[in-house]
Amino acid sequence: MRNVRAVMEGGGADIAAFVRRRRKARRMSQASLAARAGVGTRFVSELERGKPTLRLDAVNRVLAVFGKRVGLADLERDGVIGLGPPRSK
Repeated sequence: MRNVRAVMEGGGADIAAFVRRRRKARRMSQASLAARAGVGTRFVSELERGKPTLRLDAVNRVLAVFGKRVGLADLERDGVIGLGPPRSK
């Protein structure tokens, strides 16, 4: 299964902060969010801390609780730095 290293390196703080803010706004514990998303409490904790290697499917299960999912974004438009251009074949 693919991980979300690129997402977390480029926007992990944004994802982590989003999940934490939404969870707290709904007065949910990490355990209750984990149960609703079908992931472990440790996963939610790692996601909220911005761990750079997490399973994309599990990240999307957590985000789905808030009506969101990970998607594609143009590097130039969003100012993501450090991922580099696509490799030539």
